[in-house]
Amino acid sequence: MLVLLLYSVIDISLFYVNYLYLIPKFLNKKQYGKYAIAIVVALVLFGVGKYGLGLFLKPYVLMHGKVEMGFGEFFLSTTVTNIIFLLLSAALKFTVDWFLNERIQRDLENQRLSAELAFLKSQINPHFLFNSLNSIYSLAYQRSATTPDAILKLSEIMRYMLYDCNDNKVDLSKELQYLQNYIDLQKIRFSDKAYIDYKVEGKILNQQIVPLLLIAFIENAFKHGVANNPLTPIRLLIDVDEEHLHFYMQNKKHTNNRDASGGIGLNNVKRRLNLLYPNKYNLDIRDEADTYTVELSLVL
Repeated sequence: MLVLLLYSVIDISLFYVNYLYLIPKFLNKKQYGKYAIAIVVALVLFGVGKYGLGLFLKPYVLMHGKVEMGFGEFFLSTTVTNIIFLLLSAALKFTVDWFLNERIQRDLENQRLSAELAFLKSQINPHFLFNSLNSIYSLAYQRSATTPDAILKLSEIMRYMLYDCNDNKVDLSKELQYLQNYIDLQKIRFSDKAYIDYKVEGKILNQQIVPLLLIAFIENAFKHGVANNPLTPIRLLIDVDEEHLHFYMQNKKHTNNRDASGGIGLNNVKRRLNLLYPNKYNLDIRDEADTYTVELSLVL
């Protein structure tokens, strides 16, 4: 029993010499030649060491009946055992390093995605503020009595964007109220001559959604669509169940209303969908001669 314990200690020592010293010092640095030499030296030293211990414990190790095992035979047999422990330590080291590297790569990818999402979100607020201030400027220029109401609506919208949108997801009810406030602001801008058929169907319970995701489509409809014709209103339907959201919007295109500096809104929302809802959404945009249609199906 004592002999088995002593040789087990030697085998475990060889295991950790390779695991903690030889692999990090040579193999991880791609010094393959030096690593091979170090392995050969380790095999010789541990083989000779085991034989020396065998001489000290000769009756229990080297003697098989009345026949004594020679150095060559003993060294060969113990070298096989040593190689097994070296392979086991190398396999463990590579496995641990692989999982550690995977975790590091995931952390780096999460950091990259977080930074990209923060950048995309930073684009949204100035973009929306720029468009809204343009609308209020038009009202003020016309000395409209609805200017104070427009400023109040904008303040409610900005409060939501600044304070409620800091989390990755918000309550769907708050996001829908934000959309309603935006639509009300546009109606003020058009002197109540903005026609939009807006319906929300389904039960709004505790569903959550990524904030500021749908607004770009509605902005696009008001900027490039015909909003002041009661015969062709902007049609907006949001259908919700416990786990899904279906967004449908259609507007008649206004050929004389082109924003040469626009374009970041829709590109932004597409990128955010790819990042935040991978394989959990379907976006269909149909840009036809007279109409523009958006359908988005989303797993909440």
